[in-house]
Amino acid sequence: MVQYTKKAIAESFLQLLNERPFDKISVVDIAEKCGINRNTFYYYYTDVFALVDDVFRMETQKIIDQDIKVTNWQDAFMQGTSFALENRRAIYHLYNSTNRDRLVTYLYDVTISGMTAFVSSQAEGLDVDERDMSALSEFYTAALMGLGTKWLQDSMKEDVDDFVSRLARLLEGNIRASLVRCARSKTQDKN
Repeated sequence: MVQYTKKAIAESFLQLLNERPFDKISVVDIAEKCGINRNTFYYYYTDVFALVDDVFRMETQKIIDQDIKVTNWQDAFMQGTSFALENRRAIYHLYNSTNRDRLVTYLYDVTISGMTAFVSSQAEGLDVDERDMSALSEFYTAALMGLGTKWLQDSMKEDVDDFVSRLARLLEGNIRASLVRCARSKTQDKN
């Protein structure tokens, strides 16, 4: 029952967020949309900000639980933006609110998770230092976060699939090549 109620609250909130700016949504609005009373909302959440955190936590966990074998960085990026694409208006409303930091944290968490999985898969069979893999994951995550932020600033107008495909052609093989160089360097350092 708890999961059902929390899911209903989250879905009602997302419906409202797709309709109006975040700053125009109250606990009363969410409770009415969901068909519960305010006390029920407060049983699960201290405020709307806690609800936003929980929605992003649940979405992040959904992606992590899928345990998809990431075969390219594009999949990792698209994994991170799928929720944003499905809820464009809601994400746009959050991005243009005082809650922007929660959105950025969500995008980072999902992107670093996917990128780390991809870098690890690219390092298979190579003797690469974990710190180098982490640095590479962080670098590409920062780059993708910058691109994602620019996309949000531009009101999510650009076709993400087209942009990611173009970028993939430009960067193809770079991560594996970087890992090969790291492995060679590590081997040379040992000798």
